[in-house]
Amino acid sequence: TCATMATFGFNIDAPRWDQSTFMGRLRHFLNITDPRTVLVPEEELDLAKALVEGCRAGMVPPGSSQEQLLYAKKLYDSAFHPDSGEKMNLIGRMSFQVPGGMALTGCMLQFYRTVPAVVFWQWVNQSFNAIVNYTNRNAASPISLRQIGVAYVTATGTALATAVGLNLYTKRAPPLLARWVPFAAVAAANCVNIPMMRQQEIINGITVTDGDNNELGHSRRAAVKGIAQVVVSRITMAAPGMIILPIIMERLEKFPFMQRIRVLHAPLQVLLCGGFLLFMVPTACALFPQRCSLALADLEPELRDSIVAKHGDKVPYVYFNKGL
Repeated sequence: TCATMATFGFNIDAPRWDQSTFMGRLRHFLNITDPRTVLVPEEELDLAKALVEGCRAGMVPPGSSQEQLLYAKKLYDSAFHPDSGEKMNLIGRMSFQVPGGMALTGCMLQFYRTVPAVVFWQWVNQSFNAIVNYTNRNAASPISLRQIGVAYVTATGTALATAVGLNLYTKRAPPLLARWVPFAAVAAANCVNIPMMRQQEIINGITVTDGDNNELGHSRRAAVKGIAQVVVSRITMAAPGMIILPIIMERLEKFPFMQRIRVLHAPLQVLLCGGFLLFMVPTACALFPQRCSLALADLEPELRDSIVAKHGDKVPYVYFNKGL
């Protein structure tokens, strides 16, 4: 009774928007980082997965509209890992970045004055980041619990050292500089947390394929490129909120009415952070194509030689999933 896909002329895995352009990727990520998907119950996510997998097998329940299929795909993309198809934990999903990130960023920006507060919020933030990075890793490269532990401790240490160090250093600096300390700490920690969490990919290389998804081998240089792009996009994600918001709060807090409602400063920062992240999460994810490419000439010599030996000059570029 199932209709075949041919009747729709519809490929559920084909991106709806051109992924080679920034605007196309932005629309794609606006779709899958939609924070409303966090509220969708588990059963509905499992149904969406069944529908997407049925669609891939060419079996679509009769009466399914293209709208239903696209919505199922949206839920599937927001909640299941692109490599393994496993359901991701709620906290690690990109769609949870807005609510989770907004609470944490708001608190880091609000409670920056005392060392214990800085230590506590940076620690909570790095714990959140570790979960996100682990959840969105390239699943083809398994990572041991020991490596996760080392990555977590190193990143948290970096964030705390940067935050506490700069916090003491900015005691005599203009007040605005002190408000920028959380961003410096977050940026420094990202440069450590992501490469450490994904070190297996750097050590063993990640799978690279040709344009038709045929596996060609493993490349460490591809891993380094993918991870570097993720670091840049994570820092970009945090930057506007953590750089512009302190300027806004600095101005606002001079007003008498703001001094009367001190208790509302933290909720206000959290809300404003949410506004920034709503746009910045998809924008930062869209900076680089998810399916990353590397010119043959930039690969390790031994991998390049083996590809040329097998395929001649038919493979000018290799492709891989850079993770998020």
